[in-house]
Amino acid sequence: MSVFSLIIINKAGGLVYQREFQPGLRKLSTNDYLVLAGTFHGVHAITRTITPKLPLTVTAPATTPTTASTPNVTSPSATSTPMPSSAAATSSATAAAAAAAAAAATTTHSFPNPGVPATGLETMETDKFRLTCFQTLTGTKFLLFTDPLMTNIDVIMKKIYELYADFVMKNPFYQLEMPVRCESFDRNLTGWLRGRA
Repeated sequence: MSVFSLIIINKAGGLVYQREFQPGLRKLSTNDYLVLAGTFHGVHAITRTITPKLPLTVTAPATTPTTASTPNVTSPSATSTPMPSSAAATSSATAAAAAAAAAAATTTHSFPNPGVPATGLETMETDKFRLTCFQTLTGTKFLLFTDPLMTNIDVIMKKIYELYADFVMKNPFYQLEMPVRCESFDRNLTGWLRGRA
């Protein structure tokens, strides 16, 4: 059970880091990695957008309308058709019941986990590998290719993100959204992954 490769994509979909950790993997060209990063960024955005929202029925507390005593003002030319008192009571009761039912049960739509926004594609698994995506709050995506039987991938992703924050983001010479060229990040990442094996 091992980590095959790591790809880091900036928030615009550009490839900023790529590293292979297992010898014998099929070599891809730089252009292939750029296309892979851009394609994954697009698929991730599309899957976040098309995540279905589930209908939820929200019950609101019933409120009784209060009527203030307002004077009836009618113009001299206004004529009203007299309505029997029983019909007026029935129609107003029906209208009040319909309004109460509409206020009591309103249908809204929410994502599968209310309170958690849709994130897009997070995991893709095949017979040969598992692709796991971790997206930071700033939009940077970490793509980790691992053995499909590997467990505790969340722990590995967290540690990779910590190393990235410590050695890349705290580097005063690193410019945001640019390719990562940091030997200390490479050295510590490789050493930590070897120590896990």
